[in-house]
Amino acid sequence: MWGKLLGTGFGFLFGKWFGAILGFYLGHLFDKSLKQDFDKAGGFQGFFSGDDLNERQALFFSSCFSVMGHIAKSNGRVSEIHIQAASAFMDEMRLHGEERREAQSAFNAGKSNEFSIEESVGDFKEAFARRYDLLQLFLEIQIQMAFSDGHLATKELELLKLVSKYLGINEKHFRFILKRYQAEFKFRQQRAQWQSQQRTHSGNRENQHGQKRTHMPPSQPEVSEAQALAVLGLEQGANEKDIKRAYRKLMAQHHPDKLVSQGLPEHMMEIAKGKSQNIQAAYEVLKKR
Repeated sequence: MWGKLLGTGFGFLFGKWFGAILGFYLGHLFDKSLKQDFDKAGGFQGFFSGDDLNERQALFFSSCFSVMGHIAKSNGRVSEIHIQAASAFMDEMRLHGEERREAQSAFNAGKSNEFSIEESVGDFKEAFARRYDLLQLFLEIQIQMAFSDGHLATKELELLKLVSKYLGINEKHFRFILKRYQAEFKFRQQRAQWQSQQRTHSGNRENQHGQKRTHMPPSQPEVSEAQALAVLGLEQGANEKDIKRAYRKLMAQHHPDKLVSQGLPEHMMEIAKGKSQNIQAAYEVLKKR
């Protein structure tokens, strides 16, 4: 704005109305360039100190687990499966000692009848308003909790829609994220099963004490093209250009280092890494076809 105002003023002084028009245009270009540089620097958050970054990471951490706890209790009580899922999530983040107790405390706070999901997610949205990739990852984590038993209950779906709404994510994109996660869930299960078979086969081979191997190692699980496309958020019929574009966009959205610099707690890097690995694996499947 200031570029246009100053450009118009100086232009009028030196060239009357023609100068004012030219000054306005040049000022517009200046404002546009300045805004791009400002956004690249992280907007106003680019001025934050390390302490402010730590505060954002702490907010992400506590909000994430408290909302997870609230969703886990959506059906009136927290099931054993949800408790195991939360514990596995903490294991994946390698939380121990005081950090694990803090996560458990936040999870339990979310189960309280006094907990306000609107206030909690609203505060989170305010702190990360310019960090769309983090907002989306936050939603994906909540979907992961709700989907920990392999399906979504009606109340869980309703709560996820509320979280999406409070984050400023429209319903169409929410459906896209949900559908992509469901495909990723199945894809991850299949890969985990194959890896388990590989470890079992390796152990059996070691126990043979040099005897001739009689069993071939399990082959890489057959993943359909439709399934791999779904992990990338695509439908059947997507061409090579569509696949590359979707792959690059998703990899950029889930880049661990970038997300940490924006406020993702370092412990949650493993979550982003796991998602990146699934995206990469799906892309490799499609490259071979």
